[in-house]
Amino acid sequence: MQSFSNFKSAHGRYCPSLIFSVALFLIHILSVGLAFSQTYTVQGTVKDATNNSPLIGASVLIKSTAIGGSTNLDGKFEFKTNQKSPFTLTISYLGYASQDFEVANADKSMVFVLKPDNKTLGIVNIVSERLSQKQKESALTVEAMDLKSIKETSASNFYEGLGQLKGVDLTSASIGFKIINTRGFNSTSPVRSLQLIDMVDNQSPGLNFSLGNFLGASDLDVLKVDLIVGASGAYYGPNAFNGVISMTTKDPFYSKGTSASVKVGERNLFEMAIRHAQSFRNKKGEEKFAYKFNIFYLKAYDWEADNLDPSNTSDNPQGSFRGWDAVNRYGDENLTQGINNAASRNQRIQFPGLDRWYRTGYMEKDLVDYNTKNFKGSAYLTYRIKEDLELAYGFNIGTGTTVYQGDNRYSLKDILFYQNKIELKKRDKFFVRAYTTHEDAGNSYDAVFTGFKMQDLSSTNNEWSKNYRNYWSINRLSQKVQALPGFPAYNPPFGGTADDFNRFFARYFKSADSTMAIFSDSLSVWHGQARNAADNVLGARPFLRKGTPEFDKEFNNIVSTDVNNGGTRFYDKSALYHIHAEYKFKPTFADVIVGGTYRLYTPNSQGTIFVDTAGRKITNSEVGFYGGAEKRLMDDKLKINLTARLDKNINFKPLFSPAISFVYNFDKINVFRFSFASAIRNPTLGDQYLYYNVGRAILLGNINGIEDLATVESLGDYFDSPNLDRSLIKYFDVPAIKPERVKTLELGYRTTLFEKLYLDASYYYSFYTNFIGYKVGVDIDLDTAINRITFAQPYRVAANSNDLVTTQGFSIGANYFYKFYALNANYSWNVLDRRGSTDGLIPAFNTPEHKYNIGVSGREIEGTVFGKKFRHLGFNINYKWIQGFIFEGSPQFTGFVPTYDMVDVQINKRFPKVYSTFKIGASNALNNKQIQVYGGPRIGRMAYFQITFDVDQR
Repeated sequence: MQSFSNFKSAHGRYCPSLIFSVALFLIHILSVGLAFSQTYTVQGTVKDATNNSPLIGASVLIKSTAIGGSTNLDGKFEFKTNQKSPFTLTISYLGYASQDFEVANADKSMVFVLKPDNKTLGIVNIVSERLSQKQKESALTVEAMDLKSIKETSASNFYEGLGQLKGVDLTSASIGFKIINTRGFNSTSPVRSLQLIDMVDNQSPGLNFSLGNFLGASDLDVLKVDLIVGASGAYYGPNAFNGVISMTTKDPFYSKGTSASVKVGERNLFEMAIRHAQSFRNKKGEEKFAYKFNIFYLKAYDWEADNLDPSNTSDNPQGSFRGWDAVNRYGDENLTQGINNAASRNQRIQFPGLDRWYRTGYMEKDLVDYNTKNFKGSAYLTYRIKEDLELAYGFNIGTGTTVYQGDNRYSLKDILFYQNKIELKKRDKFFVRAYTTHEDAGNSYDAVFTGFKMQDLSSTNNEWSKNYRNYWSINRLSQKVQALPGFPAYNPPFGGTADDFNRFFARYFKSADSTMAIFSDSLSVWHGQARNAADNVLGARPFLRKGTPEFDKEFNNIVSTDVNNGGTRFYDKSALYHIHAEYKFKPTFADVIVGGTYRLYTPNSQGTIFVDTAGRKITNSEVGFYGGAEKRLMDDKLKINLTARLDKNINFKPLFSPAISFVYNFDKINVFRFSFASAIRNPTLGDQYLYYNVGRAILLGNINGIEDLATVESLGDYFDSPNLDRSLIKYFDVPAIKPERVKTLELGYRTTLFEKLYLDASYYYSFYTNFIGYKVGVDIDLDTAINRITFAQPYRVAANSNDLVTTQGFSIGANYFYKFYALNANYSWNVLDRRGSTDGLIPAFNTPEHKYNIGVSGREIEGTVFGKKFRHLGFNINYKWIQGFIFEGSPQFTGFVPTYDMVDVQINKRFPKVYSTFKIGASNALNNKQIQVYGGPRIGRMAYFQITFDVDQR
């Protein structure tokens, strides 16, 4: 099959209309000759035995075949077959006991009733943590959302709803950019977790992590989401370090028809989605070919990041008339440490009142486009070569504009992401899957660095700081400060001891600061005059103000020019190529699985992100092989699973990841599990090849090692010393980066009490070696003849920890059910222990120690109010509490995220006769504006109204 990647528009971008035209042409070709013959129609309704409500998405198959369908929103199903009755239908649904039903007359509509499996963990059939029997017996901690939970989540979409599950952290850097993490190291760049859509890695090829669901799947097409929590490398490969988010979309053979939704809400939110699926039969009445396509579009005005709190490195507090380094004001981070700093003892004596001053800067809203847009489309074609053998092709595309936070804040404009996948699979036997992922950064740029560049158009940092100081000196402002009433006279003791001098200076500076505080209005005026003079130097370009033609012209020039040519736009047309094969067989001693993967990265940034300058081409490849065996003992009460994987990255040695687990069923309702799991994390492309200027530092990959960097602390001591004592400067080396490894021990227990209360608890302890973080240092040139630093360039270098790092955590979830209603609660505890390490590594754990959720929901409620009956009513309310924690990002975006809580709520009403559901709700309904990631915006309420239409084709 020819790849769609060969078809491009005149602008070099992939044209969705052409893609879908080609897809429809293929559909036509593959369906030629398929025709209907005399067949039998099997139809019926599947209901819950306890409350007679319809079961949505139940699987209905003719036993031992792939012929069948699934139930719609009314619990109804219909499919055709050439198989004469009598035959047996197998009907299954998550949380219910699968049952076989004899069908005597295939043309007669029937009603089938399933009973909740109240004696097993499958009882959790009402809330978002619904588990199948397979999930119940998983050796790993599994959190899940099923089809109903996706439709009924109290969050604004299913992806945000994942944040309500046990042990899951949701980070919102913007409306369009939300990230899921588990078990610590919460980050807007989640390189320790793997996100899959139909077992295809959804990561960005250049960045090596998924951009949330911005380039993912539509709510209408998602069948279920499984979160496999913890080290899963032996099962899923090198990137499954802390967990796996696995999304499964609907199969067009089983979920046919047309669905559509429209959502409107606050912040000018508009969202629409369409899904259509259809299948075709051959002359024998067998379904042979099916297709589906999805279209999704969203637009909204994003939250503004306007945090004026002082950054972690600001010397001045918020509101200082000398200025301060504000979190979301860019360009005010004055980098001229030796020029704009009069805070040393000698400088405070010579220039009282001057101290440390900061540039004017630009607020983020002056530099980014908050008009979020997101388009996603997909097409999927599948052909049944035999009853259980399928050949499938899929294409996904995503594009849009949003704000992304990494080491800086970035405006992702017109980013493009597309995938091609082809797969041959035989159910429960084997598959061969190959896919490619391509990305194009479009017109994306670094907002923080743009602030620096705009400042430089007026004057460089050195020039600005000198002009500020010169104005202070020329206008004798220090003398004015000394003339303030009550300002102390400078009369140090002569011939005294060092302690005498220290006591004098302590009294002197205390009295001086007290006087200046009294006359702060005067200091504010004088510093305002100095700032105005530095911003508007005679004969030079004045400070450019937002809203002026001059600002717009220069801004557009900077953000449209590549970093290599003096701008802030980055170029990224990286690609990922992946092939995966797996085979299952069943010898007498166990169930065995073997497989292998090969992956090739081809980063292409033309030197704007990586070191691929001067025509250098970077390639990076990985190969992995795995095998596993599962054995059941003791009348199937004990299940033992042993898995091992060997991975080799081209730049590193082969690494082995074993795992073993024991799952013991005491009885049908009590399950205990113990597992040992391990995983590796190969350094990302950034960890290996990065070379990126973020303004106040250059971020370096570290494939070869870095030598002779000065520590930031020792440079501070050097500048503060009376005679610039160079012996105070300390140097260090950073060895070449190595893969990170983790080993995890986990205990888990699940049970059901009183046939209605479901409990699930787990505890883990993880050991990290060669833990990957960052070290910050400065490359300096020191002229010993004049004892001055003539060059200084800060670097943040990818590095491994020298010491063992451990994490541990505990989580428990409880769900209680009564008729139409469910009450759920979960609690999680996570901590990092650096075990007394003095290593200068920045671990970026970024995780609250305590958090919990409490929720109540109702589904398909029926009753009578004031004598009138009502049906098909549902609601969901969830309360979330997150303890405050330190967030370690870049120097600009490191700080404390305060404790916060929020309430999500929705109510819905289904109208079966018009195939529609009306839903009204709000995320953060009480508008408790809170920061979820330091440097990001304060997230407020998002109220919305949604209509969903779902018309099944039968």
